Amino acid sequence: MWIGAGRRGAACLLRRINVSPSQTAMLHAGMSTATRRNCAANFMLEELEDVGESMSQAKSSVMSLAKSLACLPDEFLASKEKRPLTRMEHKRHIELGIKKRVKAQYSNGKYHGLMSKVVANADTLHDSYDMIRLNSNIMLTSKKDDICFSSLAEQLARGEFEVQSNALSIAAKTKCKDCLVLPKLKLRIVQEAIRLVLEVVYRPHFSKISHGCRSGRGQISALNYVGKEIGVRDWWFRLFINKEADQRVLSKLMSEMKDKIEDSELLSFIQSMFDARVLNLVFGSFPKGHGLPQEGVLSPILMNIYLDNFDHEVFGMCMRYEGLGTETGDWKDAQSSKLRGWIRKQIKESDDKSVDQVNDGAGTRISACRYMDEIFVAVSGSKDTATKIKAEIVSHLKNTLNLDVEDRMDLSAIRENSHGIQFVGTVVRLTTPASVELRAVHKLKDKVRLFASQKQEIWDAMTLRIGKKWLAYGLRRIKESEIEQLGLSTPLLDHISQFRKDGMKTDHWFKSLLKIWMQDVNAKIESSEEVLLSKYIAEPALPQDLHDAFYDFQKQANEYVSSETAAIVELLHRPCSHPKPSTQGAVTRLEAPMNSIKRSLHRYGLINLEGFPRHVCMLMLQDDELIISWFAGLVRRWLKWYSKLDNFGDIKLLMVECVRKSCIRTLAAKHRMHEVLVEKKFELEQHGIPLTEDMDTDDTVMESDDDESLMFGISGSGLCLLSLSRVKVPARVFNCFVMGCTMASPSMYTLHVKERQRFPGWRTGFATSIHPSLHGRRIGLCSQHVKDLYLGNISLQNVEFGALSR
Repeated sequence: MWIGAGRRGAACLLRRINVSPSQTAMLHAGMSTATRRNCAANFMLEELEDVGESMSQAKSSVMSLAKSLACLPDEFLASKEKRPLTRMEHKRHIELGIKKRVKAQYSNGKYHGLMSKVVANADTLHDSYDMIRLNSNIMLTSKKDDICFSSLAEQLARGEFEVQSNALSIAAKTKCKDCLVLPKLKLRIVQEAIRLVLEVVYRPHFSKISHGCRSGRGQISALNYVGKEIGVRDWWFRLFINKEADQRVLSKLMSEMKDKIEDSELLSFIQSMFDARVLNLVFGSFPKGHGLPQEGVLSPILMNIYLDNFDHEVFGMCMRYEGLGTETGDWKDAQSSKLRGWIRKQIKESDDKSVDQVNDGAGTRISACRYMDEIFVAVSGSKDTATKIKAEIVSHLKNTLNLDVEDRMDLSAIRENSHGIQFVGTVVRLTTPASVELRAVHKLKDKVRLFASQKQEIWDAMTLRIGKKWLAYGLRRIKESEIEQLGLSTPLLDHISQFRKDGMKTDHWFKSLLKIWMQDVNAKIESSEEVLLSKYIAEPALPQDLHDAFYDFQKQANEYVSSETAAIVELLHRPCSHPKPSTQGAVTRLEAPMNSIKRSLHRYGLINLEGFPRHVCMLMLQDDELIISWFAGLVRRWLKWYSKLDNFGDIKLLMVECVRKSCIRTLAAKHRMHEVLVEKKFELEQHGIPLTEDMDTDDTVMESDDDESLMFGISGSGLCLLSLSRVKVPARVFNCFVMGCTMASPSMYTLHVKERQRFPGWRTGFATSIHPSLHGRRIGLCSQHVKDLYLGNISLQNVEFGALSR
């Protein structure tokens, strides 16, 4: 073995020193046995050293890999710490801290000492101030107001905080002299702290039919609930509540709150805000959730607490009408429930009379959806049952909740109401898909209409061309007649030229002749000069057979398109060859209110009476970036509110044809440039204003700022109009009026809200209404917050209208 190893070791050494094979053989022959053994030993030592080096390298690589894997969590946390928190993440972090303080006060089924231990806490008040700054889209690291939260907490704990002195009363300049009381910054901080505390207490107990000012339950969720979960029913109605909170309503609210909160200090503070008229709890009157200043910061949560009694009453009615009815009722699509069957069996064994009392509600289904004080109810069953259900609901609202209910809308059948019903600012309509045969007929009609319109366009273009050539020929003949050498004058031209004044130029003379001719044919009744040339010049010169054939074809095409023939009527009543199931016979459509949107566009000056875009005069004095942001804010609101609706195609058409063109014409009027140059200079697509209808809505819709619990009033705020009042005056410098902002305001603006919609109001993209005392009021805003107000990042609730009086 050693000899063989020696030979291999010697051969390896010789190869390493580059010895040839012949020389290697000679050396092997001359080697002794001892020499070969020494070579073998040296070779084995070298091999062991190589193996050791490779093992140490492998071990070091394994150790470096283990260290890298161990450092991954640290690197991830480091990268996460470097990334700044978003606006929503900051709010959730603040809410989590307050939630821990509130949960610590829970004992024996109730919350105790919330005012003294949580609200009157310097940390809670500081968190509330940060929440207000986040709502105002201000960085938490920026300069803050000079507020001592410790002294404010001590005042609240000792009961020395005066609500009246921390409120501002604004009177309207109109004849009615309406007065609006708004909180100043310190009181607003306290209100925000109370709102956060009440959110933690009551949020888990709200029902699923309640939407608005709740996490994951806003306008979109309410519409999805109506369109998908409620679906197709037989009857529907809305309830219009109109009541400003009085002492009876407040006493009922206090009794509801005492079921979960045992804190006399908190309830007495709410009572003091009600006495100072700064609570602003109003049912009806104006739309809610639109970021209006007259809607108090505590109104949403207090309204949900108060109307939670109504939500539970609806569930009780569902149990009475659905749980005790028979399974074989009018509602054929209802699935049988073992729980309902067990309840009916127990009731039948105990008391058969209770079943007879609700036997008329067999097969009845009740569904309701509530967005703040806006209530929508749908019923499946007979009309008598639906009328009885409506009467019970109205009675509960009046007698138990002490609310006034307006009877604006009677009970209506869904299939008979083609106009739909208004809910959350949109239209809920039931439609029945057309059959295959009927769609084929309508498709043929569309083809005939398109073919006739194409022929009409060709006819108009050709006759207009003939009329223009007639004008050119007439002018040329008059000019030729003035040249005596040509000898082209006629007796008629010579007779007409007698009325020509001396020194009158040819063009002026020709226009005078045209004016006399137009008065003779009464051209004022025609819509345009193209129609005048076609009707009075070109068509009379055409062959009569051609003229009669064309208009006879147009007449027959219009009659076919506009009338339903006997064959079509027979087709409509003919049973379908492939009948659809009853569940697919009708679908619920959710549509944007196009008529209201167009009226709003006209009120704010984007379009004229005919619907054509025009420039907005009040924006021309502002910076280009603010002008573009105003139009981009309208587009963003439409994308956020209407992108999931069924008629979103009509909204996209308005974006391109009205909003974009109005923006271009406003910039063109400001700079006195041609519209083509303006469109090249300002890249509106980068600001979110689309060029065509083919847009990707997923990229343009705003990010996850849809949590109405934390973004209530901001996500649904409408667009208002600010006109430049005056620029910065060095003698009087003031800060921005937005709460929490310490930046200087370079200009003063006048607030304009050109609509005052009645409750419940339409969502048009613009502000629905404003209190008369705030319309036309002057406010100071920095450039960033003017842009934020236009883009919908803040609402009018974030503006402190009494900032000049501080």
